[in-house]
Amino acid sequence: MDGYPLGSLDHNVPLIVVSGLTSDPPDQPPKAKGQGVFLRSDLPPLEGKEANFLESYFEEVDERGKSWTVVTREEHFRLRVKTVGRTFVLPSRRATLPETIEPLTNTPILHSPFSPLSPSSALYPDGLMNAQWIKKHQEEIPSIFVCFHTLTSDSKIAVQQDNRLKSALNSMRATLVESGYKTRLVVIILGDAEAKANLTAEIIQDRLEGVRRGTGLDPKSIFYIPPQESPSELRRVMDSIFALLYNTAIEYYRDLGRHARKKRSRGIVPQPTLPPTSGTSQTLSLPDWNFRYDFKSAIFAEFRQEIDAAIRSFEQAYEILLGQDVLDIIPSWSPRWNEARLLADIISIRCLRLHLWMGQTSLAVRRWQSHRDRISDFVDRRGRGTNNYGWQAWESRWAMVMANMIEMVEVPGLGPSTMTIFLQPEKALFGERLQPWELLHHTGYWYRIAARHLGARRTLAHRIPDDDRGAPDASPASRVASKAIRYDTYMCPPPHEEYPLNGNGINHAQLMIDCLLNARGQFQARKQHRIAAEISLECAREMATLGSWNEVLAMLRPLWEDKSFRSEWWLDISEEILWVMRRAAAETGRADIVVAIDWELMNERFTPRKKWHYDLAKSLDGVSSTSRPFITISDDVASSFISTSFAFRSKEGRAGETCLAQLSLKSEALQAAAPVTLSSIRVEFEGHLKPITLIHDSDLLTNSSETPVSVTLVALTEQLGGDAKESDESEKEDKNDGDGDEDKAKDEDEDKAKDEDKDEVEDKDDEKEGQLTGKCDLTLRPGHRQVFEMNIPLREPGQASASRVVLTYKTDTFELDYTLSLSESGKVTGWFVQGATKPRLSRPDGHILHIQPRPPKMKLRLVEPLGQFYANEPIPLRIGLYNEEDDSANVKLDIRIVGKVIPRFRVDAGEHKREVDAAEEESQVTGLALGHIASSSSLELSIHLDPAPAPTAYEIQIRADYHLESDAATPIVQVLPIHLNIVNAFEANYDLMPRLHPDPWPSLFDYEDLQDVSDGDVVQARGLAQQWCLVCHYASFATEDLDVVGLDLALTAVTPGGRCQVVNQPELSADGLIVAPKTMYEARFGLVAQKITLDDRHPVAIDLAFVVRWRRRRQLADGESNSINVTTMTVGQYMVLGTEPRVLASVLHSSQEQAGLVRLDITIENPSSHFLTFGLVMEPSDAFAFSGSKQTTVHLLPMSRRTKTYRLLPLARGVYIRPGLVVRDKYFQKVLRVIPTEGMKIDKDGLLVWVPPAPEAEEKAEG
Repeated sequence: MDGYPLGSLDHNVPLIVVSGLTSDPPDQPPKAKGQGVFLRSDLPPLEGKEANFLESYFEEVDERGKSWTVVTREEHFRLRVKTVGRTFVLPSRRATLPETIEPLTNTPILHSPFSPLSPSSALYPDGLMNAQWIKKHQEEIPSIFVCFHTLTSDSKIAVQQDNRLKSALNSMRATLVESGYKTRLVVIILGDAEAKANLTAEIIQDRLEGVRRGTGLDPKSIFYIPPQESPSELRRVMDSIFALLYNTAIEYYRDLGRHARKKRSRGIVPQPTLPPTSGTSQTLSLPDWNFRYDFKSAIFAEFRQEIDAAIRSFEQAYEILLGQDVLDIIPSWSPRWNEARLLADIISIRCLRLHLWMGQTSLAVRRWQSHRDRISDFVDRRGRGTNNYGWQAWESRWAMVMANMIEMVEVPGLGPSTMTIFLQPEKALFGERLQPWELLHHTGYWYRIAARHLGARRTLAHRIPDDDRGAPDASPASRVASKAIRYDTYMCPPPHEEYPLNGNGINHAQLMIDCLLNARGQFQARKQHRIAAEISLECAREMATLGSWNEVLAMLRPLWEDKSFRSEWWLDISEEILWVMRRAAAETGRADIVVAIDWELMNERFTPRKKWHYDLAKSLDGVSSTSRPFITISDDVASSFISTSFAFRSKEGRAGETCLAQLSLKSEALQAAAPVTLSSIRVEFEGHLKPITLIHDSDLLTNSSETPVSVTLVALTEQLGGDAKESDESEKEDKNDGDGDEDKAKDEDEDKAKDEDKDEVEDKDDEKEGQLTGKCDLTLRPGHRQVFEMNIPLREPGQASASRVVLTYKTDTFELDYTLSLSESGKVTGWFVQGATKPRLSRPDGHILHIQPRPPKMKLRLVEPLGQFYANEPIPLRIGLYNEEDDSANVKLDIRIVGKVIPRFRVDAGEHKREVDAAEEESQVTGLALGHIASSSSLELSIHLDPAPAPTAYEIQIRADYHLESDAATPIVQVLPIHLNIVNAFEANYDLMPRLHPDPWPSLFDYEDLQDVSDGDVVQARGLAQQWCLVCHYASFATEDLDVVGLDLALTAVTPGGRCQVVNQPELSADGLIVAPKTMYEARFGLVAQKITLDDRHPVAIDLAFVVRWRRRRQLADGESNSINVTTMTVGQYMVLGTEPRVLASVLHSSQEQAGLVRLDITIENPSSHFLTFGLVMEPSDAFAFSGSKQTTVHLLPMSRRTKTYRLLPLARGVYIRPGLVVRDKYFQKVLRVIPTEGMKIDKDGLLVWVPPAPEAEEKAEG
């Protein structure tokens, strides 16, 4: 849009002029007398941080006002702001008469300087409209004139300053009224830094009211801004002020629009100041004036952001302009014709922008097409036709207008990030069948249209006759006049500037490149790769015409490497890309690209070019190169004229044997091409096959060289890395022995050069190691297939597939490595036979070979059957290796153990030992050399694993890698897997039962037991004590009898403040206890828990562990009596010594045989710090008689216990009796449970006491 007048297409928003923020000198007034209205004030401008911030703030607002995006409802205002000093010049409302005019008898009627009625105007006498009128309202005449002043807090000069402010404002207001403009005056007063401290709100209000009354300003036209603490607060205040002023500005432009419509409704043609005096000049007609009024109404509607009203007025003006009363009557040779076309373009562009603002994208496209069609019709009928470069220039400009419009308006949903190619039509057009070109496409579409029209413009420009291309100064006047009639120069240069005879004219190629690059970027951003590639080729063509060869390579190389055109057989496009790239590479000295393209152009599918050498040896003729290049390319980048295939004779093979294979090369070069002689061919494999290298030997002629297919047998030589290295080292030693003195005399420079080449030599040695080599003739004629048959030794098992073939071609000027991929799955290959032109036994995946491992005869076995292992015992494994091969074997052993936690283990194999520390998840021993094992011999090794702390499972894999002495290159593998499932030898459950501690409880008042503890002394426990009994029921889960030699109870943790000890435990005999599998056994442990201090009220938590020391019985038979396994089982955590009261029942049987009395003691413990009262009730029973209180009350002091005794006389013996004893808390009325001890038990109904049978009954039972 650069060709349109400045300001003619701007987004029109209200203009506000801000005065008083800068001290810049005012603009120079017009030179003519009486022109311009001066708004002047003598007050100094604002200074300080606030003034600087306001200037930057107004710059931001003005920059936002220039945007072409739509004004949304969330945006409170959009304005253009112009900052000036204390002086501003408004344009004069009346033009002056030219000085050349003689004085008139009557007073002339003066009009606006921008009106076609004024002789001084550029539109006089019959011009319609120009951009100066739009610029007048957008840049020169503000809707609001804002004056910034300060309100001083100094009371001495406050009155004087206020009077000066009133005088300045009254002067400005009077000037505005006298000028006739309806610009509104607004005053914004800033408080100084001391206003908050020195001025109250009442004083400020009185002073502001005095200023307002003294100037006659409206209350909405004066604002006061107190000192703000931060720039963000000042910004927020100014936003609110501008939001209020925005409505006032809108009303200003509404009045102007109303005035324009009022003048149109009069239907009167105004008279000019002076009538035109030229011969054919005439004033504007009524339709012309209606056009002007409609155009003005539309512009003022844009100022008000009334889109619907603006579109209506623009469309009315457009129809009048293209009607029969305006444009039809303007002669095409007149400058007014181009001015009218320019106005039509401006109106159409503004209508397009309004449609895009309203979201009417398809209507915008239709409007764009409609204007193009109507202007084309006018140019054909009234102008110079459309078959000239001028029309194509306008077509390209019109397409770029739409592209620029989409970018500047920022149409939602059409950005590159949305990946949208075109927008769907708006709802109003859903029912219509739209053509694809009636939808709004992204900007790349429009840039490409512009590029096409630029190409047509260049074509038509080159058809201009030489007579019309000369400068006007060198041509007769008649020829100049005819040239002006013949060519359309609307918004484009004349022929002598478009395509001059001498010098440079318009750079059409660069213009096309700019458009194509913009289009390409948009298409690439939306993943439209095919059309982006086409545009890249078009762009490269234009760059080639300019000689920008580096840019051509950068543009076409991605297309060349992508291979999309070649893979889809777009050969004409591929060929053009290749030739253009070759020329660009040759011009820029890119030898690698030149050779790669020549390699590809040798293919017979391309059209042969006359007088072109198809010889790779001549590729770099004429190409400047500083050194002999080494070029590496592959079929992923450039296609080849040599096709390859590789096939194995059979699908499967066996390690240690050989397999036949064929490598087929076919030259698909042009018949005119020279034969190609490769220096070497390298076949690489994926899997366990060594690479094969075929080296050219001209002495080995190919059999049947004239036949289409030749089959050649190639003998392969296997090179072992170790042998090669040994031979090299021996040669070096011999050389060093003979030339030792000379080596000492070498210079330091030569030693340095040797060090630099050391790495390169080592790399070449590595390439030679472990490969198969052969020699043959590698010359390929066009259309000839060369097949090389080889016998490949197989060494390692697994799957092997031919992955790629590297063809090496060397000349005096360059060296080339071309890589061809062979790993295409499903590819059908066959076997060639001498004399046949087609392969036989074709099968898919012929390049894949399954190598079966050589059957190992080395046996791995467990010396002893695998038994059950348990946690906490060491695990010994004995492994035997038995060599049943026909030759001695060199063996290496790998041991791998997998599990959750792997313990430390040790491997003993005679003199070879290895120890590995514990690890997580996996542990292994690798490369344990066992040496040579002769045929029919054996070797035994042992693996010792440390005890596992818990049940687990181990997967043990023992792998023997060996090779025979007679065939060292073939590895053989034997594997022995072992699964170990480690289980617990014992399982147990536990019961913690209370017992009555025999010792009395300590007293709170016993001061004699207090002790003075020094540092380092052991504190004696003085707190409450309780006795417990832990009953352990354990069973063996082993599959055999075990000897339990010890049972222990371990205290793993005790809460600080408490102590616990084991007072008794079961005793076993010296030989231990024989524990049978799955049989339950019992063990009882006595515990005493005690608090250290008596004032400790917290319960004590104890953690216990049940420890079983055991061994297998077979260990005794083997003499391993000292090997004891220890199994520790966690009992859990128990809480003792709580603060709640409890009731314990203990029983004592009478020693008198005839009495049969049972003594029942009820002990109530109160470990709390409260006084407690309990009620005891003993119910009578039919099963026994008792003596004691039937109902009694027991009072307990804090930290004390009391015992009540009952004597029971049971009526029967050898049975359980149930005392009906109830203990109740008197305060809480809670019944306490009676806890039994030895000789008692409890069920849901209460306490049960065991009465043993009489001694006579026991004797009878025993008898």
